[in-house]
Amino acid sequence: MFYGITDITTFVLGTIFIVLLPGPNSLYVMTVASRWGVAAGYRGACGIFLGDLILMILSATGAASLLQATPALFMGLRYAGAAYLVWLGIGLLRAGLRTWRGEADAAAPVEPPRDASHPFRVALLISLMNPKAILFFVSFFIQFVSPGYDHPELSFLILGVIVQFFSALYLSALIFGGTRLAEVFRRRRRLSAGATGGVGGLFIGFGLRLAGAGMG
Repeated sequence: MFYGITDITTFVLGTIFIVLLPGPNSLYVMTVASRWGVAAGYRGACGIFLGDLILMILSATGAASLLQATPALFMGLRYAGAAYLVWLGIGLLRAGLRTWRGEADAAAPVEPPRDASHPFRVALLISLMNPKAILFFVSFFIQFVSPGYDHPELSFLILGVIVQFFSALYLSALIFGGTRLAEVFRRRRRLSAGATGGVGGLFIGFGLRLAGAGMG
């Protein structure tokens, strides 16, 4: 046992697998990087890091288990998150349609968002309103801490650092990959429009799937 962690190898492997699964968090960060550059992409990534940190703290203190014990509260969070993802998707679809029609010039330099904190705030909301992330930290994250260890806060700190480390590596790869894609998109207007609309469709799909799962 390593500082109260029952099976650190299994936790690391499980974390890598879960981080690599595509989802709205990573998709948003890559989209932001492709539209506004590396700096904006990392602002979005910082929103994800903070959101995950908050969920980790809630899980470690036991507050997040309240969501499991209160189905109505969990359902409300699920539907709010689904609606937010659909709203983001519709916005991306509209942006793709404007580019397709030539209302936005894909070859022109991409202007950064007027509000520099915009990617951070949106990414933070996406992270906090994702019930799957909450369940990950409640059901997977905490089961690797031995209940008999004298300093469980140290165990949670180590596990949290591991999660954030692999998340940072993955999001960095997406950010730099997104900026390279942006160079291609700026030369091909319709390709840019199709990619933006496709990402918007994926966000809508994530939202509808999330809402549909709540109805089951």
